[in-house]
Amino acid sequence: MAIEARPPRRVALAGLLALAFSMVAPGARAQSLPADFAVAVANDRVPEVKRLLAAGANPDTVDGNGDPMIVIAARAGNAATVDVLLAARANVNARTGFGDTALMVAALGGRGELVRKLRAAGADVNQQGWTALIYAATGGHDEIVRFLLAEGADINAAAPNGTTALMMAVREGRSSTLELLLARGADVNRRNDSGASALDWARRGKEPAMVGRLQRAGAR
Repeated sequence: MAIEARPPRRVALAGLLALAFSMVAPGARAQSLPADFAVAVANDRVPEVKRLLAAGANPDTVDGNGDPMIVIAARAGNAATVDVLLAARANVNARTGFGDTALMVAALGGRGELVRKLRAAGADVNQQGWTALIYAATGGHDEIVRFLLAEGADINAAAPNGTTALMMAVREGRSSTLELLLARGADVNRRNDSGASALDWARRGKEPAMVGRLQRAGAR
């Protein structure tokens, strides 16, 4: 059966680029700021970011690609800039035009400290669509997976196309993440919109160890 390419892999290969789902509805985002603001955020130029904010820059505005400042900072791992934006009351759950949040890109990048910081600021662990847990599993970031589950992340949450964290762990060959998710009760027989399960993905990827492990866990 067909197993479609999954957006998180495109993100990983493209350096944590945004996922392509849908364009932002007109008026859904604040007006974009001059490019120098996004550049300052992306490069962790904290004094410049503070200066622009003090001059009236809205922390929730977006760059020319529709990416909120806090997502740009989180994608780059710029914790100090994230702190400044949060202090300026940036929306911690702001999304890119493709649905990514700061928590999601931090989870995909394996930035555990930043994930905790964003969660403490109110980042949603169970947002609709692709989730931070699916992203963390994609990257094989077990510490972040554990943290998100402890924070109430739905282990069987599915992306719009039915993909789950377990499926992505298998697809990316993340054996330890697979073990972790199985130990926490992930549904081994969940299927995506194409009818494929984690077991199907393991077989397609020629991962005999994962095939055996999933079967022992009850996968059919």
